[in-house]
Amino acid sequence: MATTRKLIVEVVDARGLLPKDGHGTSSPYVVVDFYGQRRRTRTVHRDLNPAWNEVLEFNVGAPSDVFGDILELDVCHDRNVGPTRRNNFLGRIRLNSSQFVRKGEEALMYFPLEKKSFFSWIQGEIGLKIYYVNEAANNASPPTPPPEPVVAPAADPSAAESIVVEPPTKVAEADDTVLDKKQEKEAEKSDAGKEESSAPNEQSAPPPESAEATTAEPPTEAAAVAIEPEVAPPPSTNADSTLEEKPTEPELVLPTETPQAQSQPEPTVSEMMASIASKSVPDVKLAGLADARRPLSRQTTSESFIGDPTDRIPNERKSYDLVEKMHYLFVKVVKARSLPTNGTPVVKVSVSNCHVRSKPARKTTLFEWDQTFAFGRESPESLSTMEISLWDPPNSLSLEDSASSPADVAGMSFFGGICFDVTEIPIRDPPDSPLAPQWYRLEGGGAHNGDLMLATWVGTQADEAFPDSWKTDTVGSVNSKSKVYLSPKLWYLRTTVIEAQDIIVPLLTASKELSFQVKAQLGFQVLKSKPSVSRNGSLPLWNEDLIFVASEPFGIDDHLILSLENRLPKGTAVLGVVRIPLAAIERRVDDRKVVSRWFSLEDSLDGKMAYKGRIHLRLCFDGGYHVMDEAAHVSSDYRPTARQLWKPHVGTVELGIIGCKSLLPMKSINGKGITDAYAIAKYGAKWVRTRTVSDSMDPRWNEQYTWRVYDPCTVLTLGVFDSSWVYGIETHSKEQSQKHDLFIGKIRLRISTLQAGRVYRNTYPLLLLCPTGVRHMGEIELAVRFISSIPTVDLCHVYTQPALPPMHHIKPLGVVQQEMLRNTASKIVAAHLSRSEPPLPREVVLYMLDANSHAFSMRKVRANWLRIVNMLMWLVDVARWVEDKRTWKNPTATLLVHALLVMLVWFPDLILPTLSFYVFVIGAWNYRFRSRDPQPFLDSRISQAESTDRDELDEEFDTVPSARSVEVVRARYDKLRAIGARVQSVLGDVAAQGERVQALVTWRDPRATGMFIGLCLVVAVVLYVVPSKMVGMALGFYYLRHPMFRDRMPSPALNFFRRLPTLSDRMM
Repeated sequence: MATTRKLIVEVVDARGLLPKDGHGTSSPYVVVDFYGQRRRTRTVHRDLNPAWNEVLEFNVGAPSDVFGDILELDVCHDRNVGPTRRNNFLGRIRLNSSQFVRKGEEALMYFPLEKKSFFSWIQGEIGLKIYYVNEAANNASPPTPPPEPVVAPAADPSAAESIVVEPPTKVAEADDTVLDKKQEKEAEKSDAGKEESSAPNEQSAPPPESAEATTAEPPTEAAAVAIEPEVAPPPSTNADSTLEEKPTEPELVLPTETPQAQSQPEPTVSEMMASIASKSVPDVKLAGLADARRPLSRQTTSESFIGDPTDRIPNERKSYDLVEKMHYLFVKVVKARSLPTNGTPVVKVSVSNCHVRSKPARKTTLFEWDQTFAFGRESPESLSTMEISLWDPPNSLSLEDSASSPADVAGMSFFGGICFDVTEIPIRDPPDSPLAPQWYRLEGGGAHNGDLMLATWVGTQADEAFPDSWKTDTVGSVNSKSKVYLSPKLWYLRTTVIEAQDIIVPLLTASKELSFQVKAQLGFQVLKSKPSVSRNGSLPLWNEDLIFVASEPFGIDDHLILSLENRLPKGTAVLGVVRIPLAAIERRVDDRKVVSRWFSLEDSLDGKMAYKGRIHLRLCFDGGYHVMDEAAHVSSDYRPTARQLWKPHVGTVELGIIGCKSLLPMKSINGKGITDAYAIAKYGAKWVRTRTVSDSMDPRWNEQYTWRVYDPCTVLTLGVFDSSWVYGIETHSKEQSQKHDLFIGKIRLRISTLQAGRVYRNTYPLLLLCPTGVRHMGEIELAVRFISSIPTVDLCHVYTQPALPPMHHIKPLGVVQQEMLRNTASKIVAAHLSRSEPPLPREVVLYMLDANSHAFSMRKVRANWLRIVNMLMWLVDVARWVEDKRTWKNPTATLLVHALLVMLVWFPDLILPTLSFYVFVIGAWNYRFRSRDPQPFLDSRISQAESTDRDELDEEFDTVPSARSVEVVRARYDKLRAIGARVQSVLGDVAAQGERVQALVTWRDPRATGMFIGLCLVVAVVLYVVPSKMVGMALGFYYLRHPMFRDRMPSPALNFFRRLPTLSDRMM
């Protein structure tokens, strides 16, 4: 059934508007304009915070040459209500299609009002809900047209305007016609102007009886026809109903143009806008613009309102310019006719040493296959001839049986064959159109010859038929095809448990003091609130937030289940349960308060629902957060869940997965070590999977993919795996079919390390950390390119913006809570992708998302400690440099440092410029040693993977709880205790130094404190009398004095500090 698309704009309210009536108030109303359709709300009298709560509908149809998909909203003061100023403008907003979402995803958003000009004074914001819906259109067949053609009188000067080009819509829709600029003042006084503006249109083009069968969409561009004599206009087309059979439109006979009609005046602007509103748009040629090109129009579909407008542009490049071209010989077998059989014949294709058999034919009026085969060609001369033969098997064969024994033709009837010279087969490269199949006569099958329709050509992996074709390097398995997957849309479900009332407690468990707890469950997620103790019948209070992760779409059976439990010494007793459907929960995009509700607690007893009390809850989906499924430091996306808050993309990243080299055998089948490798790349919500190249240690994919980049400081992750499903479950044993896909290696690529427009093509090692140590699994060759779609200044401005959405800063989540939610989100994504076809295995998704990165590892502890040491090495280098100058190892350099000290002391304004210039010199010097290519491979030296013993690796890969023996666990515990003792000593030393600083003024040691404050008094008096520059120079020269004037013993100040008391002597 055809559908009609409508854009719904809910004008909710406004806040903080500007007063306009001279008495400190305004009487605002809202005018919304979309695609030339204008709607107006009612006027709220004398209110700076008006509430309209009105729903405005707009038709969404074919593109317009005048109006675009921009929604304009003006807030004005009604001049008819009290005194007013000359300017009644209160503000405006302009929204593009990125603010439009489907019904069900809408949320109340407040937009700040914008100025009309630079000198305007505007304040306040307006709350809107914007979404689109698809309504079923009435496709009833129209009645037969009248026998008499519609002919306008020639004497009427407006004869040309009365010619009907397309049947108009319903008469009821005439109330929604457009108000032009001249009628705007009349519309502000009353809504009667709408009917007056539509009256001329109704008189000039009265709607026929078939108007009820037409849709409410504007005409598409395909329906626009020039007005020529005795030519019937073609029926209008709709992008959403192209697959349905349309009713026959009544033909209209157009009169011949008369000289009076040709010399008529041109239609006015109001008439043109009225014709647009009534969906009958004739071609109007303006004087002097007959030869001018018309503006390019863009078809508006439902995808126009899904997200970023640029998402409608295909991302995939057809040129495959980052990878190598792989030549294939394509054979498309379509159907056959005139075959002397009633069975299910098969087609056998033989090219060189490769033989493949098609699936059994589908028996209709002909024998149909519609199957494509792709044979790899290392070079154009590698293949000489190709034989295609048709056979009739003795019984029905499945596709798996056909592929498993392609050369077995025993007992099959031969119908004939065709032989092709490969050198004469045409070469096709996109964007060439597909090659049309042709009929070929079968030869060599005896007296009964049939015909076979097929097409054969030489192409590359960029061919449209390549993804779904049978390929020689994938053994034709359905699980070996390259696919694109999308992660589910994830939401944070915030459940605020406030209080409970009217709780019915059984008499057996009743007492003066009760402990109540709320248990919430969503799928496999279970959270519990803190216990609330109720004494002497007081009401339990919690005011606690429980946050879940939910994935769209929300089905009818998806419920949030909350149960009220009474904690008893012997366990818990469920007092009541409430089930809340997820589809009924409100969505929000900011931190506004959601209205709380009371829910009745019920319990099923003997099939009857009994009232057990009620619970006070506040529920909402938080769309202002980014639901993390990856670690924050390797995240590929930071966009919030709500599509209305998405920002435009900053560029695109193109990845060419060329192939791997020198892979290790991952499994053994029939005594032979093989590897069936495929690659997976993940960025944002888009996952791509290459085809699986079977039984190859040097697989070549040469596949290219593209992603939108919304933040340059993100990471693209790519992993290589060995498939255990290439040959299907039937060819494996029961033990082999239960094996998981094996990991080969993983790399990460940070987008910010790529220069815009440059192609990086390199080979990177694939490293895998195993319980036995680091293994070099092979190498992977990649080509990557980042293309910026915004100016460099705007791209640099992105670095100054927060990476996470504002809700992460307004109402932040805890670190532990964020990690728990991330772990839950990764499990939901893995379960969703494992249900695809072909599935992405659960273990593969979790490996790509680093779901187990939070687990304890002694190796990671040591690696992070060394990272901290390396980070602080510059302080050690500075201390060594100062010590060298202080000990006069190089007298010339020390004298220069004295001169620098004198300059900085006497001219302190040069300190900051000197430091800044020094940092600039260091950065410019290191520019020569920068990395020319990105290094996405994992570094085993930084990870401390090569220097870690096997016991620590075995502990890292151990499960929780441990599956090792008691002796191994005891040894690990003793080792951990020894490390903890050292950490304990370091923490004690740090605490002691801080306590000595506090002891300077706390009078724990009265003599030490008296000496310190007396010295502070002397220093204060000296600094009041002596200029600070003199004091600074004296201290500097004293510190840099020659070693012959120094004592080897510690300084008196250090000795004094070490003698200060600490709290260590008071610890037990």
